[in-house]
Amino acid sequence: MLKGNAVIGQSGGPTTVINASLAGVIDKCLQADGVENVYGMRYGIEGFMRGDLINLGREEKAVLEGLRYSPSSALGSCRHKLQETDFQPVLEMLKKHNIRYYFLIGGNDTMDTIHRVESYCREKGYELIGIGIPKTVDNDLFGTDHTPGFGSAARYVALSVKQAGMLARDMKYVDQYVIFQTVGRSAGWLPAASVLAKRAEDDAPHIILMPERPFDRERFLASVQGCHERYGWCSVVCGEGICYADKTPVSASTTADRFSNVEFGAMGGTSAALMLHRMIKDTFGWRGEFQVCESLQMAAADRVSESDVEEAYACGRRAVELALDGHSGVMVSILRQSNDPYRWSLGTSPLAEVALGEKPMPDEYISADGRFVTPACVEYLKPLVGPLPEYVRLKGYAV
Repeated sequence: MLKGNAVIGQSGGPTTVINASLAGVIDKCLQADGVENVYGMRYGIEGFMRGDLINLGREEKAVLEGLRYSPSSALGSCRHKLQETDFQPVLEMLKKHNIRYYFLIGGNDTMDTIHRVESYCREKGYELIGIGIPKTVDNDLFGTDHTPGFGSAARYVALSVKQAGMLARDMKYVDQYVIFQTVGRSAGWLPAASVLAKRAEDDAPHIILMPERPFDRERFLASVQGCHERYGWCSVVCGEGICYADKTPVSASTTADRFSNVEFGAMGGTSAALMLHRMIKDTFGWRGEFQVCESLQMAAADRVSESDVEEAYACGRRAVELALDGHSGVMVSILRQSNDPYRWSLGTSPLAEVALGEKPMPDEYISADGRFVTPACVEYLKPLVGPLPEYVRLKGYAV
């Protein structure tokens, strides 16, 4: 077993349960004989290269316990893509603080960072164990059944669409349509989660648009018109990254981050929801509204999924166990054993594979017309989101 210090960082967008994973790592490190101190990177790998570290072992017990239910990224985050000139400064910081255990919580780009740092250290003869801990609300991380953070974000979406759908249904003589946009650059898992809001045929959502299927303006407008004829209103849920067949974003955004990922909510572009709103208004002349909540679905602790918290914390602890056993270059993964009752276990996936892969929604989860989801998708989503509240409707007995 290596003897030395451990460091942990958080990268990319936050989630409601990313700090639960952080708590899991800290708790397990403080119990481990091989770990002398556990440090936290302030603002990810960028902060680490500046020497911006804090001693997490000195935090009060109540603070560490409270991390499990605190949203956002307690350590701060970054979206820095490592350059060749960064590796030597990283190695120098590792040596300076005798860091032998290196943990990062994040998505694909974060796993790429760990993989490259761990590989560089191996080439230079510096003993370092690097373990990735999965995180993303998009649920598009390769090598795991689902990601910590997704269940709570999916719960946020389902509850929002359910409640906003009730409002839209009851206000249909004023506003004839409502559009709810989720985050998700290239995967439709979050818009798909809105299906859990639906109990009756006329409940929201009526149309779900996912990045896995090309957007067709005419077919979309025909579906909207059909819903309006049946129900008197229409509920649309879309992922922010939906594109036309030629890959042009419906949002018309041209702004990209450091990893060349289009930033659909950034200045320089508009939103997919707003563009859909304009299409419907210009075509039919109806009043309607669009809802773009951006990062709220990443940090709504009041809508957390309890299974999400449990799994996030377990992933953090498991990362330390793997490191102490000498495993390196892997990400903790969640394995689903059954849906009902919901059972899961933890495994591993190679960082090299996770860093390069993505996990879009499978074809069997998307309806034939590409504008809704299948029962198989519902069964996948239900245990991650948990039960939603049941609301009543007036029977409407005529006088």
